[in-house]
Amino acid sequence: MSSTATPPESDLTGSDKEVVEELKQAYTKLKAQLDLVIVGQHEVIEQLLIAIFCRAHALLVGVPGLAKTLLVSSLSEVLELSFKRIQFTPDLMPADITGTEVLEEDMGTGKRVFRFVKGPVFANMLLADEINRTPPKTQAALLEAMQEHHVTIGDETFPLPEPFFVLATQNPIEQEGTYPLPEAQLDRFMFNIRVDYPSVTEEEDIIKRVTGTYRAKISRQLDGEAVLRLQQVVRRVPAADHVVSYAAQLARATRPKQDDAPDFVKEMVAWGAGPRAGIFLVLAAKARAILEGRFHATTGDVRAVALPVLRHRVLTTFNAEAAGITSDELVTMLIEHIAPKTDLEV
Repeated sequence: MSSTATPPESDLTGSDKEVVEELKQAYTKLKAQLDLVIVGQHEVIEQLLIAIFCRAHALLVGVPGLAKTLLVSSLSEVLELSFKRIQFTPDLMPADITGTEVLEEDMGTGKRVFRFVKGPVFANMLLADEINRTPPKTQAALLEAMQEHHVTIGDETFPLPEPFFVLATQNPIEQEGTYPLPEAQLDRFMFNIRVDYPSVTEEEDIIKRVTGTYRAKISRQLDGEAVLRLQQVVRRVPAADHVVSYAAQLARATRPKQDDAPDFVKEMVAWGAGPRAGIFLVLAAKARAILEGRFHATTGDVRAVALPVLRHRVLTTFNAEAAGITSDELVTMLIEHIAPKTDLEV
């Protein structure tokens, strides 16, 4: 649906617009570099970058063997960010993530003092591999780091390096012996990104690369300082009132107790998204806009990011599960049901 309404007045400065133009060019080069290592998965790459530029965290869900770990490590390489990986296991302890204090003897004075040894969480990009394989106590050790960007040990607080992101993976098939993430922790992830099987052509290309002598060499396109600058620019990208209103409407429509919620939501949704969903919808829309070289967010951007933002915030009822209807299908129905009043896409 078209509209003659003018774009909202921009808070972007001249230098900000130069940064956006540079990012658009860098994004094209970045995708080309990742294509040397990762076959396909373009939508996954875009969603990961959106989360990074929004200073947020993402959950990658996919079966083993889809190169989730390789994708994240390659992404850290092209962004020149420090990278650490934690393999979550049932016996992993919180100190294995955050770090611990060790008792040392001062050679000069002979006194014994405690020294803090940093854990793997002290990195720009942390891959929490199979996060649902470790008990809740260890899962919760990530909460402070994800929200506050620091770690507290005893009475001391240690800031994490900036930028800082947690990218966690889950296997959707094998659930025996796992510890599902509680909704409060799931809500801290901006995106729930589904990593699907490759197409026939892509799978053939993967087999040729892995079984042959092909060795990719990728180069840096951005660095940590540029990422921090882009995170600030994202916040200044304007979103018109009707764009914010549409994001809020989508989030509120997932709540079955809302009087104006669609009938299928009241029947098949047990619990809907909270206010954080609307915040993430607008932030992600802004980041998507600048990735495409635009200076304002549109309702089209909100619709494009609605599925990864909402799918893990919509809990289905027994009726939906019995009918085989997933949260993805419900969110898709919701996007089709609630059309934006105006559309400023150019």
